[in-house]
Amino acid sequence: MSEMRVVLVHGMTGAGPWHWQQWLATRLRDEDVHVDAPVLPDPDRPDLRRWLPVLREHLAAVPPEAELVVAAHSCGVALWLHHAATIGPDDRRADRVLLVAPPDTEWDHPDARDITPYPVDATSLRRAAGVTRLVVGTGDALLPMHRAHALAEDLQVEMDVILDGGHLNTDAGYGPWPSALRWTLYGTAPLHDRFDTDAYTAGRSQEQLRLV
Repeated sequence: MSEMRVVLVHGMTGAGPWHWQQWLATRLRDEDVHVDAPVLPDPDRPDLRRWLPVLREHLAAVPPEAELVVAAHSCGVALWLHHAATIGPDDRRADRVLLVAPPDTEWDHPDARDITPYPVDATSLRRAAGVTRLVVGTGDALLPMHRAHALAEDLQVEMDVILDGGHLNTDAGYGPWPSALRWTLYGTAPLHDRFDTDAYTAGRSQEQLRLV
């Protein structure tokens, strides 16, 4: 079995001590999994020109024989989609990628530069990773649910919907998130909320929405 390497890509303001990415990193290290959680330059001010080279540097450091798993949150999702759209033939391809609570493509913030709009390209997404999964929360001010469905359809990925999940960050109570740990270790899907109650999974269109 190949060694697993996990790269966690934070969003705007980073991932604080109570964020699910920090919890996930600790739990993975307890399982002797190598975790790389880079702090991107000036986390409070996402800048594509500064962030993208750092992401690619960390991806390139993963040994070619290792299983590469990526979990990105918020603006980190937008960063991954920029990476996927411009990936080169020699760039490191991920085995599995989890995209959690991206902002809308039309989201705008005075402290963010070139992060949005981000590319929405299903073909490049498949070049960048073997399997990609999207997870969103209802009530997320940065991504209305109808826009989340459209994003999943455009990217041609399955999407798990966490009821009352909001932005799936510390303010929404996502700290400990056992379902994210299971997905990272084993690819277990769908992802459930932090209480492991039922989640909605959407296919590539709203008509394929089902309770699981």
